[in-house]
Parts: sequence; C-alpha cells; structure tokens
Amino acid sequence: MSGGTFFFVVGPSGAGKDSLIDGARASLEASQRFAFAQRVITRPAGAPGEDHLAMDAAQFAAADAAGSFLITWEAHGLRYGLPVALLNALQAGRHVIANGSRAMVKALSGCVPRLVVIEVTAPPEVLAARIKGRGRETGDEIKKRLQRQVDALPEDIETLRVMNDGSLEQGIQRFIFTLEKAAQRMRLRSVPIHTGREMVGYLPMGSEMLSADDYIGDAKIEVLGGGAAVSVRMHKMNAPALLEADEIGLSAESFQALGLPEGAAVSIRRTPSPASRQALMDKVNGGELDEAQYRILLRDIIEGRYADSEIAAFLVTATKHLSDAEVLALAKVRAGFSTPMHWDEPIVVDKHSMGGIPGSRITLIVVPIVAAFGLAMPKTSSRAITSAAGTADAMEAVAKVDLDVNDVRRCVAQARACIAWNGRLNHSVVDDVMNAITRPLGINSNRWSVASILSKKLTAGSTHVIVDLPFGKQTKLKTYEEARALADLFEKTGGGMGLQVKAFTTDGSRPIGRGIGPALEVRDVEWVLDGHPEAPADLREKALFFASRILAWDPSVGDEIKGREVAEKLLASGAARAAFEKIIDAQGRRTPVPPGRLTQKILATRAGMVTEINGFVIAGIARRAGAPQDKGAGIDLLCGVGQSVAVGQPLFVIHSDNANDLESAALLAELDAGYVMES
Repeated sequence: MSGGTFFFVVGPSGAGKDSLIDGARASLEASQRFAFAQRVITRPAGAPGEDHLAMDAAQFAAADAAGSFLITWEAHGLRYGLPVALLNALQAGRHVIANGSRAMVKALSGCVPRLVVIEVTAPPEVLAARIKGRGRETGDEIKKRLQRQVDALPEDIETLRVMNDGSLEQGIQRFIFTLEKAAQRMRLRSVPIHTGREMVGYLPMGSEMLSADDYIGDAKIEVLGGGAAVSVRMHKMNAPALLEADEIGLSAESFQALGLPEGAAVSIRRTPSPASRQALMDKVNGGELDEAQYRILLRDIIEGRYADSEIAAFLVTATKHLSDAEVLALAKVRAGFSTPMHWDEPIVVDKHSMGGIPGSRITLIVVPIVAAFGLAMPKTSSRAITSAAGTADAMEAVAKVDLDVNDVRRCVAQARACIAWNGRLNHSVVDDVMNAITRPLGINSNRWSVASILSKKLTAGSTHVIVDLPFGKQTKLKTYEEARALADLFEKTGGGMGLQVKAFTTDGSRPIGRGIGPALEVRDVEWVLDGHPEAPADLREKALFFASRILAWDPSVGDEIKGREVAEKLLASGAARAAFEKIIDAQGRRTPVPPGRLTQKILATRAGMVTEINGFVIAGIARRAGAPQDKGAGIDLLCGVGQSVAVGQPLFVIHSDNANDLESAALLAELDAGYVMES
C-alpha cells in the first residue's frame, strides 16, 4: 500500500478546528486508517485547551536537538512540535491529521510524501461569537484578533476548505467528508461491463489505496470527482488488465452517469452519513424525526446510498406512523429537493384529487372556468398508474402535456392556465424511489401522500390549493371519518407551509360521468363545456362545486355562493369553452383522439335496479381494452346507479382500436361487469 496523506488543519481562532478534529477522531480512529497527531507544547499538563504532551522549554529544546520533531513553531509565547514518529504512520499507509500553523505549511511540505492543507473557516460574526463565548478576551481584543493579517497559503500546495458555520454535527460531517474524499484519490477507469439499471463499481483486489473488502456489501458507495457523484454497489475485480492497483472501475452505465473522463481523479466514501443512518434507525424503532433529520435521510435515500432492504424497513414504519409534525417536516423537505416556480401573482391556484373514481375528469372543466375568470392556474397533473386515465392522459388526447417550465410560464401568460404533465416540472425523485419499494410491498400511506402532494404544489408556485377527497369502498379513503381526518391534515399542513388549503370530502361510491378512458372522458368534458344535452349532470355539478370554491378566494367574489354564480355564467356563456380552446392552443393543439372505432356492448344478464358500480372493476376492463396508452380505449357507461335495467339491456360499451384488446376486455367483463343489481 502507498504512503498515507498528511492532513494539516489550519484556521483562525473560533473556527472550531479542535472540535472538528475531536469529532473526526471519535468516528475514524477505530478504523486504523487515520492517525491523529498529539502535539508537544510548552504548556503545563492539564491546562485548558487540547490534549497535548507537555514539556518545559528546556525539555522541548533538548527533544528538538535530538531530532524528535518533524516540524516546530512558535505562537502566543509557546513552542509547538509534531513528533517525527508520525512519518512511520505515513509509511504504513495511514493518514495523519494534525492541528497546525499556516506559517509552517511550506516547511512541512518538504517533510512528507503528500501534504493536504485543510483550512477550517467561518464568517467573521461566527468567529467573534465563539471567541467571546470563551470569556478569555475583551471586545477590543477580539476585534484586533479578527483583523489580524494572516499569511496566504502557498498556491502550489493542495488546500481544501471546510466552512464550519453551522452546528457542530454539520461541521464534523463536512470535515470527515473532506478527509475521506482527499484520502482515497484514485484514477477512474471505465470497465466494459453493462449492468443495466444496477449501478456498479469495481475495486482491484490489490488496491494500493484501500482494502476492497471494506467496501463490499449491500450498502451503496459514493464515487466523487469534479463536482459530480454517483452511488454504486461495489464489487471486487482481479483483472489487472482491466483495473490497475491505483484505479477504481465503473460499469458502463455508472461511468456514463458520473460523466467524467477516464483517468480523472476520484475518491469514494461510505454512505450514508452517520447522522443519516441514525435517523433511519430512530424511525425504524418508532421514533419521531424532525425536519433536519428527514432532510439528511431523504437526501441519502434518493441518491441511492441505502440498500433496498433498509429503505423498505424505513418505509414500513414511516408510512404507518407519521405525526402531524412529521408530515409537515416531510412536505418542507421534499419541496426543497425541487426548484420552485415563482409567479408575480397575488393568487396562484391549484387543485388535487386523491382519485380512485373512474371518470370524474372535473379538472378539465374547473381549470377553464378559473382561467376564464382570470386567476392563474398552472395545473400540473399525473398520468394514470392503476386507473384508466389520469388528468394528463386525458388532456393529451387533445393537446401536448409534456411541458417544461418555460412552456408553463408561456401558457399562463397566454391563457392564464395550463393542464400539464408533472413529469418535467415538479416530478418527485423521492416518489420514484419510494414507489419502487412500496408498490411491490403493497405499502400505502395517506399521511405520507399529504406531504408529497403539498410539496409539489409549493414547488409549482401555488398559493391556494383545493383538494378533493373522495371516499367509498373502491377509493383510497374508505370512510367519511377517514376522509375528514385527512382533510384536516391537508389544511393544517398547508398552513404550516404558507399555503391556503381547503379540502373537501366527496362521494366516491360510483363513477362520475359516462366516459372511462382519455378520449371518452374528454368527450364528457366538452359536452359540459358546450352545454350539450347529454352532458353528465354529476360531472357538471362536481366541477361547479370546486370551481365556485376556488373563485371564492378572489376578493372580488368573496364567497362560494357568488363563486357559484360566476362559474355558472362563465360556463353558460361559452367563456369557459373558449378558455379551454385557448389553453389547448397555448400548450400545442393535437388532432383530437376519437373514441376507439372497435366496440363491444356488454349486456345485463339479469333484471333489476343498479345499486352499485364497482369502479375498480370498470377501470380494470378499460385498461384491458388498452387505456390509457390507447387514448381511444375505454368504457362508455350507458346505465347508472339507481336506474332499472332489463335482461339484455346494454350496461356499457367497450371501445378499443385493437381487436385483441377488445376481445380480452369483453371476456373480462363477462366474468364480472362491475354492476350490482337488486331485483
């Protein structure tokens, strides 16, 4: 193994050098990779300050004459020395950390194989406060100390800076990170192995820099260099032709993700940080985390620093046990992972539905009504995951929805609103990671969703948010009580984030509207906007309910009664329809997708009154027909709850553009059409 690195720590009084070194010692010394120098000082033993080896002036002079010191210097009337025995640690491959004087940097550089200076610093006001806290100097003395000119560090010696302006824990983490990064400098090599989605790194079994066995395991290792980083699962390699002893290899995908050229200097560090792992363990053991802990923990999770098994353990606990304070903390932290949009508007509105109801495409009606009134509504929406259509899927049947931030700003300027897919806007990397774990395990948390939803609204620049919480047997919220409790949490959390949030519980026992699937749902929307006689009354009513509550936020409207009047007038006059067309043009008009040309009627096998329509079953049939990928696929409901039907009467029509999909959907409907009837 090659020689170690000598880390010489310098910095002004009050920077906290001793505290950071002590913290690093507690974390790193047991590994035997780092040696922490004990300075010899002509100061009595037991005197305030660092743990040092005491000598009087005569003893120090004799030791110096005998060659016992690597370097010596004078400061504040005392003599300081670093033992020459530290060279033995360097020769053994250990990294030495010593507290020193910047005046001695040049001299030390000629004594050790590799010198790295770590300059610990902090803003003047922080330094002053720390020095004052010692109680050893007056205000004038502190001022003079801070104004004292110091020698510039040599430009030809590698210098790393650690800003110690926060908590002690933050400072220690930064200091350790700097040490680890500098100590493990290796050359980057691209290994011609493709590992797919798995990010993999390779360490040579005969590494000159470290022991490969120390980094093999389930946990991720971070490879850093040039301001870039990638988290990988490390493997060992015994192939000198592919990987030399001072190199680190990355699989083809990992190498591309890091984006650095071969031969670049990189380092590695074990991840996650000790503070992050402690936060995870605290939560797994039933504890409550604060905002700072969630920030550290989620950052490590989304950057791939934890094994899937560890994330799963965290999620199982976190999704079941989140206090109100933790929901707010999570929402704030999640919002911090995205770049927020800012609007020069007093009111920017948004709407969200917890979903679970087929149809119910009220957003495509509410947004045009609000835009026609003049309020800004940059609506971002998701695509379907388990349903037959998400809002973005439906809007995509008539317009482009894959918008970037500039597109959204342009649409709002031109049309006062948009209905865009959130994938390129406030799409959450946190959700990607979480969903990859939670969906296979069947984990779901409505309280976790509150943090996710509101964080996205905040990053979209919303000031006012309205939330639809349907409850029913086939929805995410099974009872009114569950929905009401979540509504209260939405409003409380939103208030804590500086948002005005109103959440309403709604009937989720049946589909809303007739069409189930993108094109069919857009058809219903256009019927409502046009005042068509076949427009679904329930879809129109629900859209007016939410539009009136949004308009009530405007001071010129004031309440939902007036809001209802305004919304109805905008709908009846055609202003909302015109606004919808304007939004489509602003986003990018597409030739409207018609309902699928191939159809199959599903007939009632018994007579009676329809008492229930199982939305989960209906959505499954629509998806089997091709929705939402096939925008024309879906179901057109012909009979609703409360309606009497005869044997052989059509219950609904399946639409598709693929004969095989249509046949498969029809077979599924024969097994269970989703209709419950009583004689």
